[in-house]
Amino acid sequence: MRVFGIDCGTERTGYGVIESDGRLHHMVSAGCITSSARDPLERRLLHIAGELRRLIAEHRPDSAAIEEVFFAVNAKSALKLSHVRGVAMLVVAEASVQCAEYSPLEVKKSVVGYGRAEKAQVQQMVASLLRIGAPVASEDASDALAIAICHATHAFMLPVIQRLEARA
Repeated sequence: MRVFGIDCGTERTGYGVIESDGRLHHMVSAGCITSSARDPLERRLLHIAGELRRLIAEHRPDSAAIEEVFFAVNAKSALKLSHVRGVAMLVVAEASVQCAEYSPLEVKKSVVGYGRAEKAQVQQMVASLLRIGAPVASEDASDALAIAICHATHAFMLPVIQRLEARA
């Protein structure tokens, strides 16, 4: 299964593409879509949408995963983040790709085993799970890969859990 992970942000939107069977994960691509804080929000959203469309067309994922909005102290920042998430979800839906959402707690718990893990711990564990030599330099790209790994793991485990529940 090919999973496209997205870590939304108005200035830096991380993306990560993995191949996975649910247990073993391999990084295909990762990076960051950057936009200038000086540009109006609508221009940044247009740029993010265009880049996500290009990346989805290039990598042809089977599914996508996006991190849910967490409660932020700054309501204005949370609202802008929600705009980016909406654009990302729209682009994924336009490509007819199934999209899942996970809370930051779920992602960290799935990847590190601890829901309150620090960014550096997530980066280290992502590198370990993908069997790459060093952590991905960009925290945004690393977070996107973590989101993709979380989804691949959940997608693999869901049928197993359903079979076990059916037997009970």
